Amino acid sequence: MNSSKLTRYLFWAGEILLLACTAAAAGWLSRGEEWNPLLLGALLVVLAFSGEWFSVELSDGQLSASLVAIVLAMALLGPTPAAACGVAAMVMTSAKRRLPPWEWLTNLSAFAAVPFAGGLTVRALAGNVHSPSNHQMMQGITFGLIVFGVFLVALAVNFVLIGLDTRIMEGRTFSRQLREFLPLLPGQIAAGALAAILAVAYTNLGLPALFASVVVLIIFQHLTVALVRSEDRAEQLEARSRQLVGLQLGVLRTLVRALSMRDKTTGHHAAAVACYAKALAVELGCSEEEQEVIHAAGLLHEIGKFTWPDRVLHADVVKDEDLGIVRNHPHEGAILVGALDGYGPTADAILYHHERVDGRGYPAGLIGKEIPLASRILAIGCTYHTMTQGQGYRSPMSPQEAIEELRGAARHGQLDADMVESFIAVLEREGPTFAEDADFETELAFDRRVRQMAEPSLENRGTAMRMRSPRTPASRQD
Repeated sequence: MNSSKLTRYLFWAGEILLLACTAAAAGWLSRGEEWNPLLLGALLVVLAFSGEWFSVELSDGQLSASLVAIVLAMALLGPTPAAACGVAAMVMTSAKRRLPPWEWLTNLSAFAAVPFAGGLTVRALAGNVHSPSNHQMMQGITFGLIVFGVFLVALAVNFVLIGLDTRIMEGRTFSRQLREFLPLLPGQIAAGALAAILAVAYTNLGLPALFASVVVLIIFQHLTVALVRSEDRAEQLEARSRQLVGLQLGVLRTLVRALSMRDKTTGHHAAAVACYAKALAVELGCSEEEQEVIHAAGLLHEIGKFTWPDRVLHADVVKDEDLGIVRNHPHEGAILVGALDGYGPTADAILYHHERVDGRGYPAGLIGKEIPLASRILAIGCTYHTMTQGQGYRSPMSPQEAIEELRGAARHGQLDADMVESFIAVLEREGPTFAEDADFETELAFDRRVRQMAEPSLENRGTAMRMRSPRTPASRQD
């Protein structure tokens, strides 16, 4: 049942007041440096304004590139630019849809006030993104988590504001609106997570990385629009699922590629470790699901190094003050990979691949079989390839020397002796360097992996990516 006219007028007055207060606060707090670099500000405003053209129309709303632009403005510019992006997005949306005046008012007030408050919150929690004194913090995963957390709160507040308007004007209950909103929530969260990743990418790699990511985002949005217009609903849902999975996995692949541009050994190391680890998993009798988890963990285990500054990434010897950054990379990698649907066990394998069976590893100090099976397998592949390729100031070892080092690591509590012997048996059978020709893109098999993630079989839906209890131990530094 719709509300009375008085209630509507009072609500409209409240929205006008909210919009006016936001405008006044923006004018009061606005600083010219918020828009620096100017090219970044212009890019985000244009993307927010034009994101409607790349939106995905659904029965209950839309998913738009504008949301990514608004979150990036909150993170990288400040409250006033964020509010400007929100207003720009809603002007285009409201005009294109030819909304009535009261819906214009609702959209403008909500998408001015919420991004403005979000920008203030990010600044209060993380500081000025462009301040030299704050540079190291902005390059880490903590900044991305702050941006994503603020986004989630802003999303909830925005839902309440829009929902209150819909309740008053159309009489729809909040519970009904929530049921209609839930199907859109994964897409909204994915957009917020992508924006957080892009914010960290910008602080590490600058505008070129952001420009390239925006182009990729627009292409994906355009493809999604084409896909959802499919006449066959089954094809439409399947294609959308593949596209969303491809977007998620594509972001991780892009991060590995970007890391490889800074450190040329990354891609080859990841591919070789994945190959060695999967071969050991087969030798140990792991199921196909476990083999996939271990193989994927090998490909992505170094992704946490994406946030490392160059002084750490290219250091021959890591300084004491940077050891915390180095030791945190499994945790940061696990967070990035864990955001990918169905990749929780892979994230766990990455998180614990620097544990030692004697309990002196990190990050959790797990002992023996407490360490996940995939992590212990991954550690042996990492160790062997690192030793045979050399790292930093270390010269490469011969395969035979590396094998003896593996056995020594097992004797000293780093690696599991049984697993080491099983791995050596694989090397003797397949050749000591059988994974040296492995290629990252070939091992990733992007299209096949997207298909498998988007179309799990009925048999695998209950067991996909499930790992059995740990069986034996292993770990060592990359």
